[in-house]
Amino acid sequence: MLYDPTEHRIRSFVTRAGRLSTAQARALEELGPKYLVEYKREALDLEAAFGRKAPVILEIGFGMGDTTAHIARLMPEKDFIGVEVHTPGVGSLLKQIGEQGITNLRLIQHDVVEVLNHMIADGSLAGVHVFFPDPWHKARHNKRRLIQPPFVKVLCDKLAPGGYLHCATDWEDYAVQMLDVLGNEPQLQNTAEGYAPQPAYRPLTKFENRGLKLGHGVWDLVFTKK
Repeated sequence: MLYDPTEHRIRSFVTRAGRLSTAQARALEELGPKYLVEYKREALDLEAAFGRKAPVILEIGFGMGDTTAHIARLMPEKDFIGVEVHTPGVGSLLKQIGEQGITNLRLIQHDVVEVLNHMIADGSLAGVHVFFPDPWHKARHNKRRLIQPPFVKVLCDKLAPGGYLHCATDWEDYAVQMLDVLGNEPQLQNTAEGYAPQPAYRPLTKFENRGLKLGHGVWDLVFTKK
């Protein structure tokens, strides 16, 4: 199970069967034992997981992992934990880890709320990335959106003072909600007057590039913990 079924709450994802490519399946088998961290209801020893002491960035919902791999390569002085529930995405990122020789990245395949509650110590993260979370665009599904006040409070607890939260979305009404939720969290401070310029470390995805050419907007929000 990728979540605890006894925890009765609204989830921001649905589990679905995805088709694994041969290369993804091989990466899971060969690289999973080294880079995939098993979910446990106990605090993860970050130094032991990476074999060193370094700032740790958590990425929530990394999809197929292209952005995560890019940023991990760009910042070898930092360590990254990617959390994703969908198996093809996990296999894809493991494949990239192997092909690109990335050593500062570990993956957890589990519900991020439970990972945060049980595996990540308070004040232990230097940053959190939430890029293009499911917008749940139908009004009746908005309650499933990840960026809600209780969840942001948990993220703030896990961040060290001065740590940052970087969200990005291509749904304007979700961007408005994010700005409202983050702006009303007393532990956070906006780094911009409203939406932030796209930080140089976040690459444009193929999907995002296509959307921009069609005139769609993308909104970045970068807040720091006071």
